[in-house]
Amino acid sequence: MVLFTPKRYADGDRLSVAGCAVRLKVDGRARRVSLRVDRAKSEVVALAPTPRRLNEAAAFAHEKADWIAGQLAALPSRMTIAPGGVLRLFGAPYRLEIGPGRPRKVEAEAGEAEGRLVAPDDVAWGLRILRLAKRDALATLTERTAHHAAALNRPMPSVAVADPKARWGSCRLARPGAPAAIRYSWRLVLAPFDVADYVCAHECAHLIEANHGPKFWALCQSLAGDPAPHRAWLRAHAAELHAISA
Repeated sequence: MVLFTPKRYADGDRLSVAGCAVRLKVDGRARRVSLRVDRAKSEVVALAPTPRRLNEAAAFAHEKADWIAGQLAALPSRMTIAPGGVLRLFGAPYRLEIGPGRPRKVEAEAGEAEGRLVAPDDVAWGLRILRLAKRDALATLTERTAHHAAALNRPMPSVAVADPKARWGSCRLARPGAPAAIRYSWRLVLAPFDVADYVCAHECAHLIEANHGPKFWALCQSLAGDPAPHRAWLRAHAAELHAISA
């Protein structure tokens, strides 16, 4: 008699469900098996609370094959930046160009409709262009953080940018020997200025209210106006922003 042994899965294993990419992930904070869309990687993640339930997560993904296919089909195609294209930084257009010398951002002069992002012609051209965008993101988000922290009469937190997959910003409160720290997605540079400024206001409001209660939202509104349109813009365009790569 031959006994059937179920396949054993590990955290990070990948499945093909009806031709779609699904990644298995253990999340100790999860209470149940679930699916979520990772727009940055154009794949679905099947979450399990413990490694022992990864088989259950895999089975659940196969049960939801139609839902997975529909979610991934709705994602925008990956957009690779290329010379001659245009990248908007906080809403302002910049033509992407190849040119000698150090990578640089050139502001539009009087009468010009576009600025320019220029980098030398080599295999790292796209990465150099994105590095310019990230540098611009850090400079502007730091300035707006300083503005909002001062408005709240709070010490300036440390500021950094990264590429998180599921949030636009995070705030860690000050602790003995270390200031508060705010981290932003560099991709906010691809959003309109007012939207990015709202995220800065949102994270700075956490310097006072470490929650999302009525007092927190009142602080957000006092700093950046009605949050609703900015939150709606981020929901509607998140996939587009995460689809941009070098």
